[in-house]
Amino acid sequence: MIKIKKQLSEMTLEELWQLFPIRLTEYQPIWKEWFMEERALLTVLLPKDVKIHHIGSTAIPGIGAKPIIDILVEAKVSDFSVIKHSLLNNGYLCMNESPARISFNKGYTEDGFSEKVFHLHLRTPGDHDELFFRDYLLEHPEIAKDYEKLKLSLWKTYEFDRDGYTERKTAFVQIITQKAKTEYGLDSYK
Repeated sequence: MIKIKKQLSEMTLEELWQLFPIRLTEYQPIWKEWFMEERALLTVLLPKDVKIHHIGSTAIPGIGAKPIIDILVEAKVSDFSVIKHSLLNNGYLCMNESPARISFNKGYTEDGFSEKVFHLHLRTPGDHDELFFRDYLLEHPEIAKDYEKLKLSLWKTYEFDRDGYTERKTAFVQIITQKAKTEYGLDSYK
């Protein structure tokens, strides 16, 4: 009997988590290159006044991370539908959407991860706490290592539960983000 593969859109959350487990790897310098390549593509596809940032652990040299490039795009809400259309026509899947935020993934296939995987977070200008967190970890390598230790401690327990993994990191991320906002000032990324 021939087994027909399900489309990603037909899979349950549990099936998706099995197909796309959390994997942590040592920092890879190529991640910066992957971001720069994708940024070059996005610069052509998206309106000229958007801001494109490399966020997440792959933007922090020296700490392990899921080999997924997180990208934050800040744009006017009035540009969201044009941006969404462009991204959907260039390999991205819309994962969830609200009036001021849309999340996209690229590099997920019915056979598992592609070599290059991207999560793109479309936000309004100023909705960028991730920049505070990223820059604080870049300036405080000992805190970055603490974050890496936390992720490693959660990895195997939550390997097939992305929501649980993320929830267990939230308090740490919030504390560090608040420290960064206090230290840098809320207007530092305008």
